[in-house]
Amino acid sequence: MLAAYAESLHPDDPLAGLRVDERPEPQERPGWAVLPVVAAGLNHHDLWSLRGVGLPEERLPMILGCDAVAQHPEHGEVVIYPVLSGTPGWTGDLTLDPRRSLLSEVHQGTLAELVTVPEGQWVPKPEHLGAVEAAALSTSWLTAYRMLFTRADVRPGDTVLVQGAGGAVSTALIQLGHAAGLTVWVTGRDETKLRRAQDLGAARAFEVGERLPARVDAVLESVGAATWSHSVNALRPGGAIVICGATSGDAPPRAELTKIFFKQLRVLGSTMGSLEELTALSRFVQTSGLRPEVDSTYPLAQTREALAKMERGDVVGKIGITVG
Repeated sequence: MLAAYAESLHPDDPLAGLRVDERPEPQERPGWAVLPVVAAGLNHHDLWSLRGVGLPEERLPMILGCDAVAQHPEHGEVVIYPVLSGTPGWTGDLTLDPRRSLLSEVHQGTLAELVTVPEGQWVPKPEHLGAVEAAALSTSWLTAYRMLFTRADVRPGDTVLVQGAGGAVSTALIQLGHAAGLTVWVTGRDETKLRRAQDLGAARAFEVGERLPARVDAVLESVGAATWSHSVNALRPGGAIVICGATSGDAPPRAELTKIFFKQLRVLGSTMGSLEELTALSRFVQTSGLRPEVDSTYPLAQTREALAKMERGDVVGKIGITVG
């Protein structure tokens, strides 16, 4: 089968270790299903894997990819849930399993013609979405859903700040927040991305670090060190910062601890989401008519070109991969 996989690891040149070529088809095994992939999506996780972050050499070759819509013989097209337990007998939220992994870390990923997943780790595809759009729900939209509605615990009418415009999680936060009745503000450096963020539902757009006209109820943070002080200062007393990543680094020059305890701020980590949250997300997308923003779409054979575009950062929304 055709697949995009890491053959070797290169911290400074991730695409050097990428191969798009034939791989053996997965074998059936008890408790797992082998499903044809219809569409997949890219995440920065794929580039980090090619750099060797979370993917040691002894697991190579490893098929990349966390997102997928697959064809199920009984249920039709389904959205794959990519979180896997590493602890025998683990029950409940898989994201809290200390030995958890995502597809493409321990088990082969979704950028292939076939994917193997545990039985039942999928949800129905929203009927109005194409396969590429629906694949975005697996990772970036699930991450955004948990950040907003589980961790930040915001309500309609609240104001939230999304640090950074353009990325897949950021665009998901804007679209989900707007659809849920939140006032969404966004920061960024690129005027084109900021305008697109407003087209997607952001009420206001600001330069990175710009003083805001009012305090917000929650900040959704994935940038890290470069925006940390701004995030703390943007919050009302008792507000929350929800962190899902730190693309600019995890060691800000100012931790702002005094402001955090004096204003009684909540600092909350957030990673992916549960299968139950993916089910709720799928239903919300179905009833609201939301469509994930897709920046561009490439066939599986052109995964290298797609990852090169992601590495350049010239992206608003998801990069989709068509397979079936």
